[in-house]
Amino acid sequence: MIAVLGLCTVASTVNALWFLWTTDALKSIGMFIPLVSFVLVLRAWRSLGWETEGSWWGLVVLVVTAAVVHVRDQAILVFVFSPKWSVYIPPHSLVAFAYGAGVVLLFGGTRLFRAALFPLILLWFVNPIPHIFNVFVDLPLQRASAHVARGFAMALGQPLSPDQLRLMFTPQFGMFIAPGCNGIRGAVTMGFIALIAGYVYRFRWYAHAGVVAGAVLLGYVFNFARLCILVLYYLVALRFPSLQNKAEMGDYVIGACLFLLGTFLLFHVVRRLSESPDQIKPPVLSSLSTGASAGSSFYLRFAGMLALVLFSGYGVARAYVQTHSGSYAAERKIEQDAPGQFPAQIGSYRLTRMWNENMFAGPLIFHWAEYTPADGGTPIAVGVSPVLGSHDTLICHSARGEDPIWRDQLTIPTASEPISFSGSLFNDGATQSLEATTICNGGSCGEYSSDRTHFGFVYSKPTSHSLLSQDVQRPIPILLKVETTNTTLPAEKARQQMTAALRSFLASADLAGLTQPYRRQ
Repeated sequence: MIAVLGLCTVASTVNALWFLWTTDALKSIGMFIPLVSFVLVLRAWRSLGWETEGSWWGLVVLVVTAAVVHVRDQAILVFVFSPKWSVYIPPHSLVAFAYGAGVVLLFGGTRLFRAALFPLILLWFVNPIPHIFNVFVDLPLQRASAHVARGFAMALGQPLSPDQLRLMFTPQFGMFIAPGCNGIRGAVTMGFIALIAGYVYRFRWYAHAGVVAGAVLLGYVFNFARLCILVLYYLVALRFPSLQNKAEMGDYVIGACLFLLGTFLLFHVVRRLSESPDQIKPPVLSSLSTGASAGSSFYLRFAGMLALVLFSGYGVARAYVQTHSGSYAAERKIEQDAPGQFPAQIGSYRLTRMWNENMFAGPLIFHWAEYTPADGGTPIAVGVSPVLGSHDTLICHSARGEDPIWRDQLTIPTASEPISFSGSLFNDGATQSLEATTICNGGSCGEYSSDRTHFGFVYSKPTSHSLLSQDVQRPIPILLKVETTNTTLPAEKARQQMTAALRSFLASADLAGLTQPYRRQ
């Protein structure tokens, strides 16, 4: 119970994972991983007689993990491998593993840690399909699935539209091969089933690897079979129009039946292998006592864990009360719908217009304001995001297929102090734009990126006050944008001109002050 309550020490990771599992169907299987790991740890502990020869190193691991997560909540540290792949440090998988390892060491000791190493490593898969997997595996499989379905339909003599991912049997009746149609969910699920079953039945490494690889392959093969059967369903529905409005449910039924059949086949193989002595590792002989051993040190370690939970639980409970109060909900509603709060004038620049940038589903991303100099020079757009934790323009533009012409660090004096920005220059054929991003923590701002060609760091520096406080001083990103419609202007000259305009504006700007209306006391 205390181990479960102790999750409040890494509450931000728990919230982020829960949001990931409940909003991304592809990664929803990750919610079962902590439960399975917990059960397997208890199974290993029971095999050791529930001994409680724990280690104080477990409490050290838990305190360090909680401290690192707290620092991550106050600042930003992103490791960028490529424009399509970035990792927040520490990743949620590492936090889950560190927390599980700390609890096991604290209460069960090193022997339980060794016995439960597989369940602990399993916690790395709380995010079962990282984003890089989506980019390099998921999308190619989507095209492969569409190619198989299209080839099968054309082999049956059915003419189709030229769109490679959309199979239209009539102008109004057809299907779209989305990323979720490529079998990756079924393959990942089958792989985890085989991985856990192989551990429980103690398969030798080569049998274990073979079963997991076969399970993943089985998931993909059955998905191709599902698409081909669905093509047959569509051909039948062309002759029986009453079936056309039931095609989605037909897809679910076909997929469910095939997945159930695949699971039966997988467990048949697992059962046959479990009955083969040459495929099973011999039991581990242990000289450990079978009775539970507990001394005064156990209660001291328990008290240490309880103190850590109570300390962290206070901050979580306080945040929960604040975020679920009626005044907070009304304030959030106003914040979402109302324009941003910007000064009417910054130096010689006057506020000319304001607007909000929202996602398709409605949530606010940025409050925007445009400032124009009194002499009618280059306008500057300023975006403040009260909800985002960071904003890497390189990643956002890459998602739209836009690559930067130039990317480097910018340090520009402001009204209060020089501030570091991550700068990027883009040319989309209609405009050239210079974008500079930074992150403000309380009273200071700064975003730093290392020089890189393929990878590097993007990070911000938290204030000492925020590190010593339990309150999260939300890092608020600010994005400044300068544009020109002269796309024929050489990139270097365009960058110099827009950088000069940006320096002129920032000379009188207090960026930390722009974020204060979005910070609650």
